[in-house]
Amino acid sequence: MATFREPSLPTGKFVDPTPAPAESAHPEVGSTSAPLKSAAFFIGAYCKDYNEDFMLCKDENNDPAHCLKEGRKVTRCAMDLITKLRENCEKEWVAHYQCLEKNNQEYYACRKQERTFNECVFSKLNLEKVIPGASGTPIHLRKDTIYN
Repeated sequence: MATFREPSLPTGKFVDPTPAPAESAHPEVGSTSAPLKSAAFFIGAYCKDYNEDFMLCKDENNDPAHCLKEGRKVTRCAMDLITKLRENCEKEWVAHYQCLEKNNQEYYACRKQERTFNECVFSKLNLEKVIPGASGTPIHLRKDTIYN
């Protein structure tokens, strides 16, 4: 016969006693979800090689410490692109991610700002938004959508 325990919730804040490896000390991107979501497709294109190396490394070994070097390269690459976005398309980027923030992170409600942001990134950084697996005209390029 099975014995049952009463459910309980921890009362204090959990602190992991395991110290982080010294080589993991690296600055973080330092951005919230809306700017990252706005720039996600560009980060994916710009950092593709680093992302692929990181994923291949993770497939080799489940130990998180095994891929710290590759992870730092991905972070540095994303930080580099964010710096370039701020320098070249800050106004358009801010308009897009603020729209995302106000609309529950939904792309469809921010297509107008997205088009302007995409055009700026393409003209100044030569990066194009490509949605993996999309066929036909991508949704962000269609002119006759409900939300313009």
